[in-house]
Amino acid sequence: MKFFAAFRRPHLVLLILLAGPLIATPSFAQNASEGITVDRPSRIKNLVPAEQLERAAQQQFSQMKRQASEKNALASDDHPQLIRLREIAKRLLPHIGRWNAKAVRWQWEVQLFGSNAINAFCMPGGKIGFYTGILDRLKLNDDEVAMIMGHEMAHALREHSRERLAKNQLTGIGAGVLSSVLGLGDVGRTVMDYGAQLTMLKFSRDDESEADLIGLDIAARAGFDPRAGITLWRKMSSASKNNPPQWLSTHPSGSNRITEIERHLDQVLPLYAQAIGVRLDALPPDPSVQ
Repeated sequence: MKFFAAFRRPHLVLLILLAGPLIATPSFAQNASEGITVDRPSRIKNLVPAEQLERAAQQQFSQMKRQASEKNALASDDHPQLIRLREIAKRLLPHIGRWNAKAVRWQWEVQLFGSNAINAFCMPGGKIGFYTGILDRLKLNDDEVAMIMGHEMAHALREHSRERLAKNQLTGIGAGVLSSVLGLGDVGRTVMDYGAQLTMLKFSRDDESEADLIGLDIAARAGFDPRAGITLWRKMSSASKNNPPQWLSTHPSGSNRITEIERHLDQVLPLYAQAIGVRLDALPPDPSVQ
């Protein structure tokens, strides 16, 4: 997912603010050599300064919060969905260090968007957003929410937005931004241009597949059942029959994603078993068995 493409059209949704940062604690110990493995990130991303991109995302996030405040669409700290999302995030965050050591210093936040859309995202720098529609319409349990959140976090951890923007620059789409980066424009304009591009950015199918697998790894280490990825995608596929969610056009099909999840369960189920303190043959019943 970008499952859930991060910043495509944020001005179209109402927001419910979930205030307060979530600070990650690095964790490199638990089976760091086991679980999911992926290729090294592309060096192309280095064409885009990480600090400026994260600054652009922060500015965009702040704007979204201001718009939410103007519409009286901010949740209180005791909102049940707020509490739930933040607790899930707190369990996931200690397991991000093996994917991006810098990310343990990000000021992580969770925000809930008051919208019927089936969508979620994680901005560069660790700004997580969920739409109320994805929670309510799909009736997600905590394991399924963790699959989504882990996936979106993986996009940020692997800096997929940064890589996409760098590739756009190489093809001329971001020529103006590249000029600024090379010293031909002011920093303020560069940040503004990055923010404008983020709203239109789409991840590749390879990005989505990589985020699926990394999300499984993170969630399993945090004690969430990775087999919930299968039940999640069944719900996604069912919801898309009559009114396809906006992210579906850039994502591998639900059946392909389920096949990939099943193919990698042997790598993540041992992590899940260790996290909940049981033997592999004593795991809870498989939620995907119908």
